[in-house]
Amino acid sequence: MNKVRYFGLVAITTFIMGLAFPVGKIALRYAPPFFMMSIRFVFAGILLALIVRLLGKRQPRGGRQWLQAAVIGLVQSGAVMGCAYYSMRWITSGESAIITCSNPLIVIVLGTLFGGATYRALQWLGVAVGLAGVAFAFGFQLGFQPGTFIGLGGAFSFAVATLLIKRWGPGFDMTVLAAYQMLAGGLGLLALSLITEQPRFTFSTSSVLVTLWLSLICSILQFALWFYLLRTGDPAKTSSFLFLVPVFGVLSSWLLLGEQVHWYVGVGGAFICAGIVLVNREPRKREAAAALSA
Repeated sequence: MNKVRYFGLVAITTFIMGLAFPVGKIALRYAPPFFMMSIRFVFAGILLALIVRLLGKRQPRGGRQWLQAAVIGLVQSGAVMGCAYYSMRWITSGESAIITCSNPLIVIVLGTLFGGATYRALQWLGVAVGLAGVAFAFGFQLGFQPGTFIGLGGAFSFAVATLLIKRWGPGFDMTVLAAYQMLAGGLGLLALSLITEQPRFTFSTSSVLVTLWLSLICSILQFALWFYLLRTGDPAKTSSFLFLVPVFGVLSSWLLLGEQVHWYVGVGGAFICAGIVLVNREPRKREAAAALSA
C-alpha cells in the first residue's frame, strides 16, 4: 500500500477511535454500558450485513468461517469494548484509553510467543517509549483497582483479536468480516446486559444522534478501516499507532466535554510519536543484509 494512503487511513482510524471515548461517555447518560454497546454493534452489524449482501460481497463459506467471524466478534467488539466501558465504573475514560491502548506491547509479546514473529530490539524500544508517552500524557495517574484489571482484560482481548484477524482475515472479505463480527459481539453484549444490568434507553434527539454516530462512524467506518489496515500491514506496526488513540481522546474530550488539557499531554505526545517512528523504522540495507546472511 502507498505510504501516504496508509498513514492517512491510520490517522483517520485512530482519530475515530479516540473520539469514541468522549462520545461513548455522553452515550452512557442514556443507557447502561453493556446495553448501549449492544445497541451500537447490533444496529451497525445488521446495517453493514445488509449493505454487503446488496453489493454482492462474498459471504463466509461453511461453518468454520462463520465460527471464526463469531469468535473475532466476541473478542473484538464484545470483550474489548465491554471491558473498556465497564472499567469506567472505577477509572476515568482517559485511564481506560491508556490501558486499552497498551495493546501493541501485548501484540508483540503474543506474536513472538505463539505466532513465530520476530521483532527487532528497536521495535521493542519503540513500544516502551510509546507506553511511557501515553502514561506521561495522562500524568502517570493510573491506579490499581478493579477497573484497571478489567481494562487490562480489554487490552489483552484487543491483542488477541488483532492476531486472529491477521491469521483468519485473508479468507474473508474484510467488510463482510467487519459486519458479522460486530453483530456477534453486539449479541454477546446484549446477553451480558440482560444478565447483569437493567436495560433501558432514554429516547431524545441527542441520544439518537449519539447512537447513530457510534454505530455508523465509530463502528462501521472504524472497523472496516481497521480490519483493512491489519490485513494489508504488519499487525505490530499497525497496532503501534493505537498509542495515538488516547491523545485524540483527550483532545476530543476537551472539545466536546470541556475537560482540561495539561501541558504534559504535549510532552507525552512527543514520546508517542517517537515510539511510533521506532516501531515502524525500517532496518538499513546493511543491517538487513547482515541479518539475512546470519
